[in-house]
Amino acid sequence: MIDASSWQHQFITTNGVRLHYVTQGNGPLMLFLHGFPEFWYSWRHQIAEFAKDYTVVAVDLRGYNDSDKPEGIDAYRMTELVKDVQGVVQGLGFQRCILVGHDWGGAIAWSVAYDSPELLEELIVMNLPHPAKFRQGLQTPQQLMRSWYMGFFQLPSLPELAMSAGDYWAIEQSFRGMAIRKDAFSDADINAYKDAAAKRGALTAMLNYYRAIASSFTTRDHWDVLNVPTLLIWGEEDAALGKELTVGTEEYVRDFQLRYIPQCSHWVQQEQPDLVNQYMREFLALEKRLQIP
Repeated sequence: MIDASSWQHQFITTNGVRLHYVTQGNGPLMLFLHGFPEFWYSWRHQIAEFAKDYTVVAVDLRGYNDSDKPEGIDAYRMTELVKDVQGVVQGLGFQRCILVGHDWGGAIAWSVAYDSPELLEELIVMNLPHPAKFRQGLQTPQQLMRSWYMGFFQLPSLPELAMSAGDYWAIEQSFRGMAIRKDAFSDADINAYKDAAAKRGALTAMLNYYRAIASSFTTRDHWDVLNVPTLLIWGEEDAALGKELTVGTEEYVRDFQLRYIPQCSHWVQQEQPDLVNQYMREFLALEKRLQIP
């Protein structure tokens, strides 16, 4: 049972938007970025664990839950999402952070690492491939089939109707339908995600991430070798992103570790939280030892 009684709900203004976040703990900043169709709640198992040693901050990305939901597709371009994160780190009074991202949060985290490597001590990404590998994957029939929903989300209005139908049944199906461990999501968990998606303007804002994807991380032509120490954690039974997208990532990251978790879906940090937390701690402990002269 997670004790959330000491968690603080706060707001920060960055890049012209007011973002909600949950925080606990003291120490170096560990900043968590969630994916679709989630919100800060997807990191509940990590907040409790890492607040023992860090100032943990799990934000609601713009458009989600209690954060501002600016109108228009252009508000969800990757350049804006990166500026949000840069502003959060600096606005919280830190010079650097450990940046952790899953799904869309992972995509943003990769881009922040390339645009502002000086802000990152370490990078931890879960079930979102390096942008160069994702772009390569989208040129293959198997990944195009897995990513069919990205095309559907380009349509106006219809995706919002589909996702909200039947008391947001699609939200529930996204989690329990994909999960290998169905009991990883309680009724309370599912209802929390439904409630967040049901807030006024949230569904359109969430979908606008996909509608702005043509101007996001898939369009960059060249990716240098990243110098930020990076851990990629991957649930092997991801129905949306093939495991093959992880192969060759070491060509793009100088200090790179990859940990696979078998019998685990896309929702890796919620389905196998203990193992994810263990791998994160092992990675951070190793990097700390490597920094000692």
